[in-house]
Amino acid sequence: MKVILKDDVKGLGNMGQVIDVSDGYARNFLIPKGVALEANVKNMKALEHQKRIIQEKAKKIMNQAKDLSAKMSNLNVVIKAKAGEEEKLFGSVTSMDIAEAFKNQGIDIDKKKIILEEPIKRLGTYTVNVKLHPEVTTTVNVEVVPE
Repeated sequence: MKVILKDDVKGLGNMGQVIDVSDGYARNFLIPKGVALEANVKNMKALEHQKRIIQEKAKKIMNQAKDLSAKMSNLNVVIKAKAGEEEKLFGSVTSMDIAEAFKNQGIDIDKKKIILEEPIKRLGTYTVNVKLHPEVTTTVNVEVVPE
C-alpha cells in the first residue's frame, strides 16, 4: 500500500515522501497514529499544494533574514559595563546582554542566535556572529566600554 508521510518516521522516511508499506502496517499503525495518509489522487493533490505553500513561506523567511542581515551589518552595538583594573569587567557580557542592546536599537533578536565562543570579559571591540537563518549569518561589531 502506498502512503504519504505526514511526519518524519525514523527508519521509514521523511515528511512528504510517498512510500510503499504493507497494508497491515499502514492500516493498523501509520494511519491511526496520524503519521501517514493513504496515497490516493485527492491526498496527492493536497500534498503538492502544501509543498508549494511551505516553499513560499521558506522563501519569505529567507528574504526577511537577508534584509535583517543587511540592516544589522551597519550597526555598531555599544554595551556599558563596570570594569576594574587592566580593563577587566566585573562579571561578563553575554549573548543576553547583546540581545538586549539590539532590542534598544529596535531589532528583536533571540539570544540563542547570537554566537559567542565564550562570554566577553574585557573592554574593547569584538566581532560577533549572529545566525539569523540556517543559511544567513552576519557579523556585528560589539564595543564594550566602561560605565
